[in-house]
Amino acid sequence: MKVDMHIHTVYSGDSTCKPSEVIEAAKRRGLDGIAVTDHSTTKGWKETLAEGKKKGIAVILGEEIEVKYEGRIVGEVLGYFLNEEVEKGEVYCVLDEIKRQEGLAALPHPFCFYRGMRMDFEELAGRIQAVEVFNAGMYFNYHNNKALNFARKHSIAEIGGSDAHSEEEVGNAYTYADAADMKEFRRAIEKGKTKAEGRLSSHVRRFLSKHFNFG
Repeated sequence: MKVDMHIHTVYSGDSTCKPSEVIEAAKRRGLDGIAVTDHSTTKGWKETLAEGKKKGIAVILGEEIEVKYEGRIVGEVLGYFLNEEVEKGEVYCVLDEIKRQEGLAALPHPFCFYRGMRMDFEELAGRIQAVEVFNAGMYFNYHNNKALNFARKHSIAEIGGSDAHSEEEVGNAYTYADAADMKEFRRAIEKGKTKAEGRLSSHVRRFLSKHFNFG
């Protein structure tokens, strides 16, 4: 299965993607599934799930959650296979809540110079199930390579995602696993049997879509 593990819809507030457009793009680009990971909201879940069922695209219910450490905002955590919205908060509280929901937690773009984790996250290695080792929104692969080295150092599953904020970006990066369905795909993550693949997105396009709602 090929699954884009990091996609934002209009419900994120900084994306031009309607759920129907995300699913259409995923279908065209040969993906088997996507994870809807809007910023600290689950408002797009129902619509994206419904659109996915129409087109035969599996949808992981996720969220990109803002986290704090000692009262200071330090970055974000991705939650997957969730049942309900996870509120922003202290990083360990967020990780505990994802675990309570029997979800999986991942670090997105951890080494990005402007939106990575701004804390010593070595201590988080034992609390997360995956690291985003290929984010198509990076300016340079250098930061993806650092994430890959971190994941391999700690034997954590490697995932990839487009971090799409426009329809054109969907599928630029994805996670591959030898899996027949989403249950097996999740198991592959848990066992560290996944691979991240893709290419970097156009930075001009990302800038326009995020800052000028250019669609």
